[in-house]
Amino acid sequence: ELIEQQKHRTLVTWALESAPQFLDIFEQKYPEDQRPRQALEIAAVWARGEIKMPEAKKAIHAAHNAATAAEGEYAAQAAARAVGHAAATVHVPTHAIGLVLYGLTAFVYASDPGQADQVVEGELQRFYQRLVYWQDNIDKLETTWAPFLFRG
Repeated sequence: ELIEQQKHRTLVTWALESAPQFLDIFEQKYPEDQRPRQALEIAAVWARGEIKMPEAKKAIHAAHNAATAAEGEYAAQAAARAVGHAAATVHVPTHAIGLVLYGLTAFVYASDPGQADQVVEGELQRFYQRLVYWQDNIDKLETTWAPFLFRG
């Protein structure tokens, strides 16, 4: 519900800020595969209006392809999908929920057995606190935005 109430720019900032921790999970298993990292970097450039959607979309699809290639490595797979959804939030705000769902899945798979409940509770709280922070502060952020992020 809180996600649905946000400005697009708020969700983009929150998603791009939240995603790097999932790069760590993915890169622990696949240090040479830079597709999720590149998707996140390109999404930030796209959010500033420096590139167009086709270039960003290609990088985001590559992050999801990295997830597919990580078959059997569930934490890495979910982490790459979380990053892909974070990057895709620049295009469509509803992708932000994918960041949360896949991100929590990655944390659960990466956590010690018996710790999943604590991990989920802590990470949900962190997601919530950061989203509320950006909800209150997005208009104070000094950055260049792509014009389409001001719609809606």
